[in-house]
Amino acid sequence: MNTLNLTGELERLIRDITARTPELEHIAPERLLLCVSSGRPTAGGSLAKIHPLRFAGGEKSLKSRRGRRSVLCTMPTIMHQGEEMLYVVYFLVPRFLELPFREKLITIFHELYHISPACDGDIRRFPGRNYAHGSSTKSYNALMGKLVDAYLERLPERSALAFLEGNLAELRSRHRAIVARRLQAPRICISPA
Repeated sequence: MNTLNLTGELERLIRDITARTPELEHIAPERLLLCVSSGRPTAGGSLAKIHPLRFAGGEKSLKSRRGRRSVLCTMPTIMHQGEEMLYVVYFLVPRFLELPFREKLITIFHELYHISPACDGDIRRFPGRNYAHGSSTKSYNALMGKLVDAYLERLPERSALAFLEGNLAELRSRHRAIVARRLQAPRICISPA
């Protein structure tokens, strides 16, 4: 039995997804830091989340008002293997691992689709109040399902997706250990402007 490096497998998969999915080919996978975070095992709630490391237009800092004060908000710099990261993507375990196979893929695509078409550290912004998902989160996820199905049709074979098969208990039965990268959520630095 071998050790499953969950973040390593997700990194490999995301490189493949971005290479095979035209709607995601703008993504530079080497600028994404993939991590896991603990999530309650109960049903419902977040399965994954993305932390952009830039403001709108790829700006590292933004002047803002806090009451009467003017402040400067600056995104943290996160380096990995000599490269500055633009996004940190968290998968909440065990909740993410308890999903059915296709739902795990939809969750991965969901987070990747949030990445700005410029891949500049900002998120994709839709018009209107719900700028993160557009007019309907349900429509957003339906599109992710179509992207997943198209991706699976392009795959010559699925053996590289074996780590997405089964739930946490099944993965533990197939692997000596499961390891993954953890990182405290990045925090914006706020200083007087």
